[in-house]
Amino acid sequence: MLAPTCRGALAALLVLGWIATPGAGRAQAPAGDALLPLLRAELDRNFGELKKTANPAPYFISYLVVEERAETLSASLGALTDSGRSHRRLFDCSVRVGSPEFDNFKVLNGERTRFTATAQLPVEDDALAIRNLVWRQTDRSWRGAAQRYIQIKARSQVQQEGSGLPEFTAEEPVQSRGEVAKPAWPAADWGPRIKRLSQRTGGEAAVLNLSIALSYRHEIRTFVNTEGSEIRHGRGFARLTIMARGKATDGQDVVTTESFEAEDAAKLPNENVLGEAVDRVVKSLAGQMMVLPAEPYVGPAILSGRAAGVFFHEIFGHRVEGHRQRDEQEGQTFANSLGEPVLPEFLSVVFDPTKKNMAGTDLHGWYDFDDEGVPARPVTVVEKGKLREFLMARTPLPNFAKSNGHGRKQPGLEALPRQSNLIVQSGKRVSEKELRAMLIAEIRRQGKPYGLYFDQVTGGYTTTQRRGLQAFTVIPLVVYQVFPDGRPDRLVRGVDIVGTPLASFGKILATGDRDEVFNGYCGAESGSVPVSAVAPAMLVSEIEVQRKPAPTDRPPLLRRPQALDGGAGL
Repeated sequence: MLAPTCRGALAALLVLGWIATPGAGRAQAPAGDALLPLLRAELDRNFGELKKTANPAPYFISYLVVEERAETLSASLGALTDSGRSHRRLFDCSVRVGSPEFDNFKVLNGERTRFTATAQLPVEDDALAIRNLVWRQTDRSWRGAAQRYIQIKARSQVQQEGSGLPEFTAEEPVQSRGEVAKPAWPAADWGPRIKRLSQRTGGEAAVLNLSIALSYRHEIRTFVNTEGSEIRHGRGFARLTIMARGKATDGQDVVTTESFEAEDAAKLPNENVLGEAVDRVVKSLAGQMMVLPAEPYVGPAILSGRAAGVFFHEIFGHRVEGHRQRDEQEGQTFANSLGEPVLPEFLSVVFDPTKKNMAGTDLHGWYDFDDEGVPARPVTVVEKGKLREFLMARTPLPNFAKSNGHGRKQPGLEALPRQSNLIVQSGKRVSEKELRAMLIAEIRRQGKPYGLYFDQVTGGYTTTQRRGLQAFTVIPLVVYQVFPDGRPDRLVRGVDIVGTPLASFGKILATGDRDEVFNGYCGAESGSVPVSAVAPAMLVSEIEVQRKPAPTDRPPLLRRPQALDGGAGL
């Protein structure tokens, strides 16, 4: 929740709002990018006043403004269903009171409180309007930080203090004012295009709905802090998603999808390529409607590169985020495993937010600076199977006194160590043909009637805290049974991959020789952030699937509508 207004002993400091009121004159915004100098001037003024008058006084303040221009278009069965455009600036103020050794961000008994005061800034560079809002939000954020600091200082006298480590790292200030291009939005071209694509059902009766959604978001992030950092950077996100929906005769909802991502909408595929993708999605949906749900199964399998990327994101990536090693409520899977084998020796894992493209695909998880103003850098978390490092923000761990540029968040939340571009590297690569032959051999060795091949996945989730089961789920869309006697692969549906992480790592036998990219958004304690996972296909000796919940609805009873002119309809 947003920081509340303080009462009681702290109420006397309301005078801060009066003695620090900005001047009455409305300044004319200077030409060009006026936001960064405005933020710097107001930060210096507010920090100076608080240092002199506030008790407890802040020792650190940062401002972050995320300016976002977004465009959306969507169509279904030949007609536009949504068209929107937005422009906004979100302002975050983060205040730390106390000292780096003990401040208001200290976590006691797993309780993590949100302090950031968030507001919407004017999108115009009106100096007085911006300064007034920044001033109010700084005051509000300090009140919440001060109240929390006093509370946890008292509670720490009677409760365990956790790790005993400092709460905040010292980092060098950064000055970077990059020019951020604002690509034009080609809405005039894309509207008719996605309408045509969304009616390309091929006459398949199984398709209840075929939708095409196109979104483009361009961000400019402006960051200043009391250490002297001044940063301006940004990027674009373009995503086109094709989704077909149907309902099988047993009532189960069937969804097939394919997506394309790029930094700029102009780099998305042309209509011919997209049309072929639509045809694949429709054909896949029709195929899944004709098959029965798969049974629960434990046995060997191949995960495609995209599926393996999601698999690693869920079972591994979240467990090497630094804050989970400090929090006693977390499972702390790898907290004491530095230098120890945690994966097969032929695997390494690197998180590299500096990479913008791999395997011919633009990556979602790149950035120049994290949300605490620390430069992005690659981090080799696992080298030849051994754990070497954790993902770090500005909260230290034993042996890790500095951030490695992975403090990330969505506006309104506090930055925590989060994943960026997860890249799985393998020293045991074989061709797809060889990997399949190894799967057949493993099926025979185990005496199983079949193995599984996971072609497409849509995402996953995991639990990491001690109070819950240390488990993960990956949600497949397209799954095949692979038979050892040479029969054609058989499409199945209605299963999820489930398991526990430590039991899963040692079952990876080999990988393919071609990397694939999964782009998406990861939601965790600090909100939704863009991420990527890059991995080759993987052969595992054992994987478990469970059936999805039993459906209750039947397929539509009414006939599909016909065209008003007596034509064939949809």
